[in-house]
Order: sequence, then structure tokens, then C-alpha cells
Amino acid sequence: MSRRPVMSGIEVAAMVSRRERTATQFAASALEAQARCASLNATLAVSTEATMRLAADVDARVAMGERLPLAGVPVLIKDNIATGPDLRTFGDGLGFGGATTCGSRFLETYRSPFSATAMAWLLAAGVVPIAKTNMDEFGMGSSGENSAFGVTRNPWDAARVPGGSSSGSAAGVAAGIAPLALGSDTGGSIRQPASFCGLVGVKPTYGRVSRWGLVAYASSLDQIGPIATCVADAAACLEVICGIDPRDATSAARPSPELLASLELPLVGLRVGMPRQALSEANHASVVTALDAAAAALKSRGVEVVEVDLPHTDVGIAAYYIIAAAEASSNLARFDGVRYGRRAALEPSDSLETLYSRSRAEGFGAEVKRRIMLGTHVLSSGYYDAYYASAQKVRRLILGDYEAAWARCDAILMPTAPSPAFAIGEKTADPLAMYLEDVYTVGVNLAGLPAVSVPAGFAGEGRSRLPVGVQLVGRAFDEATMLRLARAIEQTLDLDLVAPAVA
Repeated sequence: MSRRPVMSGIEVAAMVSRRERTATQFAASALEAQARCASLNATLAVSTEATMRLAADVDARVAMGERLPLAGVPVLIKDNIATGPDLRTFGDGLGFGGATTCGSRFLETYRSPFSATAMAWLLAAGVVPIAKTNMDEFGMGSSGENSAFGVTRNPWDAARVPGGSSSGSAAGVAAGIAPLALGSDTGGSIRQPASFCGLVGVKPTYGRVSRWGLVAYASSLDQIGPIATCVADAAACLEVICGIDPRDATSAARPSPELLASLELPLVGLRVGMPRQALSEANHASVVTALDAAAAALKSRGVEVVEVDLPHTDVGIAAYYIIAAAEASSNLARFDGVRYGRRAALEPSDSLETLYSRSRAEGFGAEVKRRIMLGTHVLSSGYYDAYYASAQKVRRLILGDYEAAWARCDAILMPTAPSPAFAIGEKTADPLAMYLEDVYTVGVNLAGLPAVSVPAGFAGEGRSRLPVGVQLVGRAFDEATMLRLARAIEQTLDLDLVAPAVA
């Protein structure tokens, strides 16, 4: 098994369940690690009192004989996942005061009155929340540089980005604060940070995990998923948060799968496809090496690797950024300075329109404004058919590409990102270059499929090493096969994944 920055979540839960160590002890260690890693700017809201109270509650539940699959596991929570004061079964809630900022000044003082379904189910399973994590504002970014509360830094090299938008979740796990985090993935926002930080990141099938309590960016694309130090932890977390939620109209009518047990099933007879489009000359050399290493690892376990075709890969970026921006312009219309969030100071003579425009101008950052304007444009009269309707047609073609590929394989292996983590500031002046970091991830969201990024190699050597991930894409609702293949890569390559910040 690969070296990891912290004890795995499954190991923590086993020790707490056997009462060899307490949830309180693990929580105290996680809070100490959070304080040590403050320079990474990975975390936002932290409540020592609430964390320790919840840890003590877990210890009491274990002492009473309650079986908790994630007993005492420290967890980080992306700050677009609502954590309100309503979980009365667990004291008076998470203790973060309901803070759910989405990395935006607009919600800096907002306090959520409720908690997300995924968060509630994790608490029922025994996790102990440590902090809310920094993120690109409203999930709009691929680097962790777009937060209103400052740039998040990569534990492997503080001069580099950790990826985005789940930047703080990935950086916090890689730095050893916690073995597990929740993120959200709209176009790669779990998988790309996982790749940049040497972690496992899972984007579930659309509808597999409830979106209730996830602040919407693009409603037809967003999914909550785990970021973890190993495949087994990701599977254990996903198993808990999967399920039917009547409060979420997009929740699929499927029960939670037995993902952890399925990791032990044999691999012989499985076929993995490698799309020829994933072998682009634009890929960094380390990405090519990692992809080859992952394919070789699967072959050594009896998996057949075949070539497949995803011909619309290159147009996925254009389709994604039209659809996501259009949905964002609609979803973010609710942030108007009236009902909640930032309200601009006005003179008595100012109009309601002035309140709207000034509040939004003050509250939103540059990237959010850019995407709202783009989305409003593509939905406007005279442009709808040329842009939005065309993008939806391309979306269907991309799904068709995957459906054709399934005739030849059980999962698809491709890069997570075309490069390892890049330097902070390197791409901020060129939005198109930043958007192209998502070239391999957005198609999965457009098609509603599951995917997992798993570490497969490094760029550089010694303390200058940067992790490189590859992703496996699965059939809809077949996370089990996808994770089984990811674990085979993880076990066969056996990488040293301890970041210099925690070495």
C-alpha cells in the first residue's frame, strides 16, 4: 500500500470502534495539524469547541455499542456544502455557526439554517468535522486562486496551485489535516485537485449523491464526492453518502451500493479502454508516463486494455463552458442583496435596480462576473440557438461517444489533467488556458458518468516531485467496478504520496 500523509479513515474508524484510541484524540490531532498548516490557506471556518464536542459524542455512541462505519474519522468540508445549526441529534449542530461562504464575499456573513444531506449522513456514520475549506468562488475555477479569502497553496510546493475548485479540501487532506474531505465536482473540481495533490477523488454518477444543501453552480452538472488518501477510504465515504433523498428532485431511485466489499472482487475478464484522444501531444511528459504506468499496472492484474474512440473530446470544453455558465447565470440570480447575503449601502433615493447591481458588483469576484455575463449572453434572444441549444446537442453527442465505447470496455482510462500542478499566477491572465485544464474532466460531467482520479506517477524528482493522477470513467451507477480498477492501480504502483509539507 502507498505511503500516505495520515492514517487512513478506515484505520481510524477501526481503532475508535475497538476503543484503542478515541475520536477525541484523533480530533485534537487534526485540529493541531490544521493550525500547523495555516500558511496553505486551506481552511476557513474552524470551531475547536464544536469539533471536540462532536468527537466526545462519537466516543459516547461507540461506548453504548453503536456501530459506526466512519467512527471518529476527521473530515474537511468544502464551503459550498451547507453546515447549519439544525442537526439536533448531534448537539446543536456543527458549530461552524452555519458558515457557508462558497469562497465569496457575497456570503461572507451568511449563516445557513440547515445542513446538506450528505453532511447529515456522514455525521450519522460517525465522522468528526474539523473545518470548512477554501474554494474557488462558487466553484468557478481550476486552481484555487479565485477565492475571495485568498489563494490556497499546494502542500507539495507552496508556490503551486492545488487545483480547483475543491482546493482547500484537497490541500487539507494532502497536508495531513484529515484523511477525508467532501468536495464538489461540476467539471473536474474534485478530480483535478486530487491529481495535483496526490490523492484519490471521486465524482459519482449524477443523481447518486444528494445535491440537497449543495449551493448550486450548474445544477445539471454538480455532484458531491469524496477526496481521500486511498481508494478504500473514498469507497467507504461514498457508500455512506449515496442513496435516495426525497428532498432532491435529481436524486436517483437507487439504493446505496456496497462499494467497500466490491473492492475485493476479481479483476480478470475486465476490459479498460484508452481513448486515442487522451494521447494528445499537448500532454505533459509526466502525464504520458503516468498513463502508461497505470495501463501497465492494470495489465499486470489481468485486465485487458483496448483502444476506444471519444471523438467529441475536443469540443467538450466549449459545450461545458456554455452550459455551465448559462446555468450559473440563472442560479446566481438569487444573490440580489435582498433575501440574504451581501447588501450594498444605499442612499434613500437609490432604486431597487441600484441595490441589485451594486450588491452584485461588490459581492462577486472577477471570474464569477465573467461567467454570469457569458451565461446571460448565450441565453439571450438571438444567441440561444447558436450557443446554448448547440451546446446541448454536443452534450448528447458526448454521451453517445461513451455509450459506443461501453460496447468494447467496462471502464475508460485517461489523464485527469494535461499537466501537473502549475505555478500560482501562471494562468490567471489567460482564462482560456485555465479552462483547457479541464479538457479531460468536463465530458464526464456532461455525460453524467462516474469517474475517479488516482495517483499514478510524478513529475520531477526528490523534494521537487509533483504528483500526477489518471482517471477511470465508469458506466452510469457502476462506481464499484471503477473503484476496483482504481485500487488495482494504487496497489500495484505503491507510490510514496507523502507531501514535503508533512514529510
